[in-house]
Amino acid sequence: MKKLVYIAVIASALVYGYSLKHGIPASELFESPGAADGVLANAYDNQRSDFQIEGKGVVIKLLSDDLKGSRHQRFILKLHSDQTLLIAHNIDLAPRVVGLKEGDAVEFYGEYEWNSKGGVIHWTHHDPDGNHPAGWLKHDGRTYQ
Repeated sequence: MKKLVYIAVIASALVYGYSLKHGIPASELFESPGAADGVLANAYDNQRSDFQIEGKGVVIKLLSDDLKGSRHQRFILKLHSDQTLLIAHNIDLAPRVVGLKEGDAVEFYGEYEWNSKGGVIHWTHHDPDGNHPAGWLKHDGRTYQ
């Protein structure tokens, strides 16, 4: 089982590196749209964190903004696999996702952090210092970063 986890992590890193080098979204390199769900399920099961991932889900709950430190718009997505993710979108560095409501589809590209409830996606914005890959959220045909 550990070998499969390592293979999945290495494969994800290779796909991500290739996608950066060639300017292709990582999701387009997977055979099926739900492949990112498998990577996230594996990361959750094995408490892995700190990797970039692109995926999509449906908003199941809108949360109040986190106002401690940098302000973050927060909501919970449900993936096709039924895993849930907290999206923590920094609204001091990127525009708020407008018109968001439960049942809406949202695509994301950001950094995954493990937690016991399914995980968190953050870094869904540009990095003003240029040291971190720029993330984004897509909703209703608009990109927020």
